Amino acid sequence: MQVMAFSPTGLLSLVVFMVLVVEPHPAYSSSRGGWFGRNQGAATPLVNGICAASVTIHGYKCEEHQVKTQDGYILNMQRIPEGRIGGNSSGNKKQPVLIQHGVLVDGMTWLLNSPQQNLPMILAENGFDVWLANTRGTRFCRHHVSLQPSQSEFWDWSWDELVSYDLPAVFDFVFNHTAQKIHYIGHSLGTLIGLASFSEGHQEDQLKSAAFLSPVAYLTHMKTALGVVAARAFVGEITTLFGVAEFNPKGQQASIFLKALCNYPGVDCYDLVTAITGKNCCLNASTVDLFLQNEPQSTATKNMVHLAQTVRDGVIAKYNYGRPDYNLMHYGEARPPIYNISNIPKDLPIFISYGGQDALSDVEDVGQLLDNLKYHDVNKLSIQYIKDYAHADFIMGVNAKDIVYNQVVSFFKNQQ
Repeated sequence: MQVMAFSPTGLLSLVVFMVLVVEPHPAYSSSRGGWFGRNQGAATPLVNGICAASVTIHGYKCEEHQVKTQDGYILNMQRIPEGRIGGNSSGNKKQPVLIQHGVLVDGMTWLLNSPQQNLPMILAENGFDVWLANTRGTRFCRHHVSLQPSQSEFWDWSWDELVSYDLPAVFDFVFNHTAQKIHYIGHSLGTLIGLASFSEGHQEDQLKSAAFLSPVAYLTHMKTALGVVAARAFVGEITTLFGVAEFNPKGQQASIFLKALCNYPGVDCYDLVTAITGKNCCLNASTVDLFLQNEPQSTATKNMVHLAQTVRDGVIAKYNYGRPDYNLMHYGEARPPIYNISNIPKDLPIFISYGGQDALSDVEDVGQLLDNLKYHDVNKLSIQYIKDYAHADFIMGVNAKDIVYNQVVSFFKNQQ
């Protein structure tokens, strides 16, 4: 991988709580809450959607859909119903696959590489009905009432709401459209919300299997100094600085905060990708250079605090409101309830792929996740360890098709 250097000033808008981050495609830097139409300058709105920008241009059919959550957010989804050759010689319905991105990005993350190398199109070519999910906090998301991105209420959520509202909404939508049980794929934060949701029994009747790439559940041993420092700062101070509202990486307050992180002893912001994700083995330098011209989308400050709590507390729990009486008001108990991963149905087919160089999804933390699954049906649990892979390799690795994606395809086909 070619190492690219950036000045501390140039890094500020990219160094955004560098836990769980994969940067989006440079041509599509928007957040429905922050950048298009507000302070982007020369940025051009993606008016025709992700399908037109990155799917149909390659000869694939693609549909844009809107999904309403129970708490009123309207999410955007993309559907790639078939490969370029089309058809279905077997005459059977295509099995749906729902793909979930991480934090600070959207479904475009999966489409950065060429059609021969990106996961959605590989799945489509292998006969699957592919759906890309986009959570709240991404472009095109809106609220069905008068809430606007400029209002703090619009951003009053954490990944708990992704578990309780966003994931159930997209599952229901896909299931109602296909009448088929769904294969799930998550990367990074997409694994966390999947694990948490499935542990609470959500989607049990709609879920066929799950593949977790670079799984994030426990974060105690993550080896990125930048992420650790950011996590401590978010837990202790960030709500005072930002309030319960939008965390916009390009905003002045964020720039001040992030510059301070880069100046913290032991934090090296020189090699950004390695500092965030670990030493990725297999990224194409030109692709990395391309997407690093872009900057992350906004998210909720509350979401960042919740992720930081996960790092600090070493447990997978609901959002901690910081005071026993506040927690009691929300949960009926003084401490936030735990997501018990061992409650995931023992017969659910699960595929887990993780890397030896991943600074975020650390090997020890994945080991703790696997310990939670120690009573899982051994015939239903497939584990892949890739010694040289780090966090971003699972999304953009030039050899991910051969090493990871073909394994995912085979895993899904074995569940047919």
